[in-house]
Amino acid sequence: MTKLVLKWALNSLALFLVMKLIHGIQIDRFQDLLLATLVIGLLNVFLRPILILLTLPVTLLTLGLFTLVINGLIFYLAANLVPGFHITGFGAAIVAALLFSLFSFMLNMLFGTKK
Repeated sequence: MTKLVLKWALNSLALFLVMKLIHGIQIDRFQDLLLATLVIGLLNVFLRPILILLTLPVTLLTLGLFTLVINGLIFYLAANLVPGFHITGFGAAIVAALLFSLFSFMLNMLFGTKK
């Protein structure tokens, strides 16, 4: 249970860093940051595998690069679901999803939350 809370905190920190780096991302309050992190995590667990399976031919044709579009779509969808989380456009969502993945990976490796 503590690893789950640590991962959530680290992913929240990663989302905060993304918000500070990209001008098209805005989070109103700290609670919105925590909720947005939770929603992104839930969408990645439940919706992302379905989208990857449905777009498998396109993903294979683009040698996996279409996964960036799927990640951006998940990020954009999370911004539409969480009231205090705003993204100005789909391009900002793709860049934010890429940076969020990199920061999250680095922080999780640094703090040893990976199995």
